[in-house]
Amino acid sequence: MMSSPLVVDYYSDILCVWAWIAQRRIDELHEKLGNKIELRYHYLDVFGDAINKIPTQWRERGGYDGFSAHVIESAAVYEDAHIHSAIWSKTRPTSSANPHLVLKAIELTYSCQQSINLALQFRQAFFVEAKDISNLAVLFSIIEQAGLDSSRVNKALVDGRAMAGLMRNYQQAKALSLKGSPSYIIDNGRQTLYGNVGYRVLLANIEEQLNKPESEASWC
Repeated sequence: MMSSPLVVDYYSDILCVWAWIAQRRIDELHEKLGNKIELRYHYLDVFGDAINKIPTQWRERGGYDGFSAHVIESAAVYEDAHIHSAIWSKTRPTSSANPHLVLKAIELTYSCQQSINLALQFRQAFFVEAKDISNLAVLFSIIEQAGLDSSRVNKALVDGRAMAGLMRNYQQAKALSLKGSPSYIIDNGRQTLYGNVGYRVLLANIEEQLNKPESEASWC
């Protein structure tokens, strides 16, 4: 009898470079563990107010150009995390909330997996192609190119269902006191891994949970 997969709740911001870097690690986890794990994707607010956040927090460090250089330098050592030189210096998304909102609409209209697929395409559009994915016209163009019906997706925006789902994610992230993106919640919230966590660290912590006897008593 097969046991249920281990649930890993994965919180990220679509504009976060560390979540873009983490994509290869997530792919490797799926390759290694297959159906032993289930990643549930959620979004949190890091760049929801990017139009004010970056100029304010990076005022003394070069503003948008300084932040762009920081992002490019951070990803330079990761061969799978390609970065376009124009992101943040020339292409300046105003907010991550719009892509998060559209991804929730896709999840409600189609499926969680379709939303996961489009999240990767949105990230690629920004980090690799330097497209402004805070712009709804850009997002709906990507949706249509992927073969989805943008009018169906738009209905979940218009009637508020996508917004409700996104707000639920943001509120859950606050309730969990998550520090930022990406965050991995393992074992029903008993363990949280945050930030630029290496693949071996992720794998070791997940395998420890997979191998833990169900009858093992809690210390609390």
